Amino acid sequence: MTRTLVTGASGMLGNDLCPALLKGGFQVYPTDLAPDSKSIDALDVREKEKVNDYIKKVNPSLIIHLAAETDVDKCEIDRKHASLTNTEATANIAIACKALGIPLVFISTGAVFDGKSKDIFRETDKPNPVNFYGKTKVEAEQMIEKALTNYFIFRAGWMIGGGKKDKKFVGKIVNILKDKNDISAVIDKKGTPTFTEDFSANLLRVIKTGHYGTFHMANQGVCTRFDIALKIVEYIGKKGVTVKPVTSDAFPLPAPRGDSEALENYKLKLLGLDHMPRWEDSLKKYVGKILE
Repeated sequence: MTRTLVTGASGMLGNDLCPALLKGGFQVYPTDLAPDSKSIDALDVREKEKVNDYIKKVNPSLIIHLAAETDVDKCEIDRKHASLTNTEATANIAIACKALGIPLVFISTGAVFDGKSKDIFRETDKPNPVNFYGKTKVEAEQMIEKALTNYFIFRAGWMIGGGKKDKKFVGKIVNILKDKNDISAVIDKKGTPTFTEDFSANLLRVIKTGHYGTFHMANQGVCTRFDIALKIVEYIGKKGVTVKPVTSDAFPLPAPRGDSEALENYKLKLLGLDHMPRWEDSLKKYVGKILE
């Protein structure tokens, strides 16, 4: 049984990944800065000494590092906080893994690319982030690559999950449609939705193989937020709804976004390990869960 320390266990991905790990026979030690359950230990990954003390106590044979500041605009505004949380904290974890001689699983993002050179990116494409969030993730990846040999870096697309607790795009659209028949959604930015349930299941498949490295792992297909909104309306089955396509200028934000954050699971395909479904199929299943 693999003793697995998970950081950021109370987050969107942790809520699906921890149960999947337990079901897969892993012995899980979940931690979070703000635990939402008594079964999760409090741990601030930015505090190096506390991280080291906790790791010594648990003595894991694997660390899955989910903890991060994922608010892109907050990262742009408070760069010191972003660097400390996303880059320096990851360095703390990587150094601990090196000392113990154990693998590290790290979650990165399609935001490491500028979105200008092409519509969809492979692992072989060079990162060139347009915002500070993406920069912190690139720096974290580089620290892991420098410190470790046995690591998994999984770059996700537009992460979607959380069910009824979902306060991000899908959850917001579903809630808006309860009272309104007119919504607007951005049409000039492309991405690949990444559903936490699919991501968790495929992550387990990959780490069990021991094929270390950097992988893109998103659902199949490229779309815009407008495309997602149209599908949500279809799956809800509400009549008389108007979805207005708008450019990103309609929603001015502190952090710039690349024209495309879309990912191709190129390396997973080569290894026969790409079991990520089409985004439309997973969205339909997910919307059904929210409406239950």
